[in-house]
Amino acid sequence: MKKIKTAIIDIGSNTIRLVLYSYNKNEGLKEFGNIKTVARLRTYLLPNGEMSEEGIQLLGETLRSFRLILADYHVTDVKAAATAAVRQAINNDKIIARMKEETGILIDILTEEEEAYYGFVAVAHSMDTPSAVTIDIGGGSTEITLFINKKLQKTISFPFGTVSLKQKFVSGPIIDKIEREKLRTFVKEQFSSLKWIVDVGLPVIAIGGSARNIAQVHQQKVGYPLSGVHQYEMTVSDLQQLRDYLTEFSYDNLRQLDGLSSDRADTIVPALEVFMELLSTVNSNSFQVSKKGLREGLIISRVLQGNPQAYDKYNVFEESGRQLALAYGRTEEEVHTLESLTEQLYRGCINLKLFEYSEVDLQLLKKAAKVYGIGEYIELDSSSQHTFYLISNQSIPGLSHIDRVKLALLASYKNRDYFLRFARPFDSWISKEEFKKLRDFGAILKFVYALNMTKRNVVKNIALEKVNNHFQIEVLTSERAIAELAQAEKQKKHIERVFKGEVKLKFNEERQG
Repeated sequence: MKKIKTAIIDIGSNTIRLVLYSYNKNEGLKEFGNIKTVARLRTYLLPNGEMSEEGIQLLGETLRSFRLILADYHVTDVKAAATAAVRQAINNDKIIARMKEETGILIDILTEEEEAYYGFVAVAHSMDTPSAVTIDIGGGSTEITLFINKKLQKTISFPFGTVSLKQKFVSGPIIDKIEREKLRTFVKEQFSSLKWIVDVGLPVIAIGGSARNIAQVHQQKVGYPLSGVHQYEMTVSDLQQLRDYLTEFSYDNLRQLDGLSSDRADTIVPALEVFMELLSTVNSNSFQVSKKGLREGLIISRVLQGNPQAYDKYNVFEESGRQLALAYGRTEEEVHTLESLTEQLYRGCINLKLFEYSEVDLQLLKKAAKVYGIGEYIELDSSSQHTFYLISNQSIPGLSHIDRVKLALLASYKNRDYFLRFARPFDSWISKEEFKKLRDFGAILKFVYALNMTKRNVVKNIALEKVNNHFQIEVLTSERAIAELAQAEKQKKHIERVFKGEVKLKFNEERQG
């Protein structure tokens, strides 16, 4: 699929957002522009069901400003999608016609089912959670889905969101205790009517701005050591403590709170109450946040139409890892070599009973082999520091936060001291036994990386055996490999510590013909 540049205009009940995307096979999907206008179109719905002239004019002004931005970016492919506020307006046909005439932008009003579906598409293709209940709470509607093994089972859209709940239950600038109880009772009745989510015990994945803001505020509050909210996980207790924390703030103080968008100061606590009621209904203690939602679902669906192999929702990291490696100068052939040699050495260790076989461990090692040492793209001498920073400080689709830390520790392995320094902020995340295993795996990866010193991919096979009182690693190469031999000799001290014994290397060149 050739490179595309596409704009998604998401016309929600609370915000109207323009997001610019580019896509090609090697770089994948990239966001290169994001402009938000807080319009709260839901508040312009009149008692008779029409959207007021003031609301229509506000939408038109926003779209005209977006049209100018699109011209500056030279983007002509535009997908505009409207959700609850426009969908619920009984004069939406008139709104669509006017916007086409006045701005040149044709708006597609998404059905409730479509809105829920595109949220599922985004989650399924960017997270490794196999089964879950999702919730996307906007300003005027709330979409719930159930998916099992990445297959969508059920969807529903409720005609309430953060803005409409505020209008219905909140009399002042922020919700008080009595109003919270009334809101909870209302939401509980709605969710309890869905027999297909009651007590299913699956993780709840939250989509949308309210969920992202909750994650950001919580990270600020606890001094979270990683960046990014995608696949951030919280418990029911975390949400309850955060709710209690936020209800102590005045409206003005909430507007100044780090991590919280000022335009959500009056709706963040109602959103928290909705999330907690859903967790209670589902009977789950796992609350996960997806940074990807409706807009990403729309663009991912668009990409898949042109290239059905662009994403594999059953192996999300495969594509994101490939793109990460390519972004920092690693060829696909080099990636294949490192993965293959890593698996060979790991299986050799298993045969000698140095480790107990684990498919999870093997897959983690292969993931780390893909991106080992990518920091050398920035600076060779400080490759380890750059590698750890690059991996730990960006959201990587298909990796939970703890797996991102493990990947960063493995891919950045230089020596024991560096490993301990990088691992220190995460002492409470990982057991001492797991840290030791990760350190051993890091040493294996460092040795494997030495076997491709010249990046010529000349090492084809490695075999490990115990000979008398030492270990022998026999290395088969397709051609002369003097640099690889020298570097492997230099780095074998790391695996000697893992093996607890002497290692001898034997390089053999394949016979030609």
